[in-house]
Amino acid sequence: MSPSAIVRDIAAWQREAELALNRREFKRAHELCLRILAADSSHAAALFTLAMIAAEHGNFGKALEVVDRALAIDPTRADYFAQRGRCLIALHRPREAFESAQRALALSPRDALTLDTIGVVLTRAGAHAEALAPFRRAVDRDPGKPAYRYNLGASEQFVGDFKRAADAYRHALALDPKHHRAWSALAQVERAPFSTSEVAEIERQLAAGPSEDGELHLCHALAKQLEDLGNYAEAFRYLERGKRRKRAARAQPFAAHEALFVAATRTAPLAVEPGGFESSEPIFIVGMPRTGTTLVERILANHPAMFAAGELANFSLALKRAAATQSNRVLDPETLAAAGRVDARELGAAYVDSTRPRTGRTPHFIDKMPLNFFYAALIHRALPNARIICLRRNPLDACLSNYRQLFATTFSYYDYSFDLLDTGRYYVLFDALARVWRESIPANYCEVRYEDVVEHTEREARRLIDFCGLDWDPRCLSFEDNTAPVATASSVQVRQPIYRTALDRWRHYENEIEPLRRLLAAAGVT
Repeated sequence: MSPSAIVRDIAAWQREAELALNRREFKRAHELCLRILAADSSHAAALFTLAMIAAEHGNFGKALEVVDRALAIDPTRADYFAQRGRCLIALHRPREAFESAQRALALSPRDALTLDTIGVVLTRAGAHAEALAPFRRAVDRDPGKPAYRYNLGASEQFVGDFKRAADAYRHALALDPKHHRAWSALAQVERAPFSTSEVAEIERQLAAGPSEDGELHLCHALAKQLEDLGNYAEAFRYLERGKRRKRAARAQPFAAHEALFVAATRTAPLAVEPGGFESSEPIFIVGMPRTGTTLVERILANHPAMFAAGELANFSLALKRAAATQSNRVLDPETLAAAGRVDARELGAAYVDSTRPRTGRTPHFIDKMPLNFFYAALIHRALPNARIICLRRNPLDACLSNYRQLFATTFSYYDYSFDLLDTGRYYVLFDALARVWRESIPANYCEVRYEDVVEHTEREARRLIDFCGLDWDPRCLSFEDNTAPVATASSVQVRQPIYRTALDRWRHYENEIEPLRRLLAAAGVT
């Protein structure tokens, strides 16, 4: 066979392999790629296709290895760098993923899939402002893809442009009325956004028997609409309906949460061990979700010495790598139990280094991952000069707000919120752990009540700025003017001036949450 004929055959095989991959005919695509590589071992496109097959099967380590081989042959492909970033995110390596996405952008990609993938990688790496441009370009290139519209809407929401976010969500729904996440997302960025016909459409979809996640999103959308209209009893019924199937399908029992709190409590003696990394950069804001963590972050981040890095998983990932436990979860009792074997200074240094290049531009950065409250003693051991601020809130409001929140359905650490009483039990455990931290961690741990921040904003802001070792700056009181992205459930609320309507919200649901009130009272939590 002539060289030109071989080249033609290889090109035909590659086209067929890509079509097979798109049809999810993975075996056929794999066979064709091996045929190509037998004829040309340096065929980058065939290697890249093999990497995508591995990624589709969840083998991101293998996918990364193969896509790196493809990039060694052809380093000019933006789509290769974008998918490399996707693999790195799946492997919990956000810094490298961010850098890979930047490399992809620098190659000026034009196809919508690559642009959307870059946006997703940047978002998952916490670079929300940087993700907006590729998402917009993806929609410009392919305006008929609902997923691209939804991703753009989420990005617009994170940067605070709620009108554009609502427009993007509505475009996604116009293209696909069964895009359930767009219904619940739209309900968050507008007050009572649904027309009579739209409410009827949501109810029609509910009657048709959607998936568990679909029912959850649709019910949350209607619950928010009804709450905005003051119909609290019916709103609560929709919350209960939406969570019922998810509650029954939970992958782990509530006992798994209890075990985590027990393991965290046992790390308390490690807090006083010397030898950590002497950096005062990190400011950790921790606590139960929906208790004011984002509000406090915005107040502090308006100080010129602060940078809001977002909700980072970096400390948990650094600990997991250092502990080298075999469990398949990042935060688990096994890893907490192994923490005492980890070199404290190396852990602290690895954490700070992992936040680069996004941090390091100001004297301090804020890590607002609520789940870091499990690591308070270990944070103090690894970073003895870091500050830890723990948010507290009225227990009934805290539990209700968690129950009303639609957390990521794949993130099992918050699956207690599918059940109101489990949410109460979780709060009781959190309250007990907070007492342990107050007693075992020295002056670098501080608690602040959400209600006090609302009622006495300047007093509490000054107290927190002083706790962080900084001079007062009046800009901290203009937090609603902060233009930095917010990728949390509070993305809408924190762009408004302080308001009191979230205080004692539980009274709107007093009858519905009476079992919760009794549970908390029996536990002595008030």
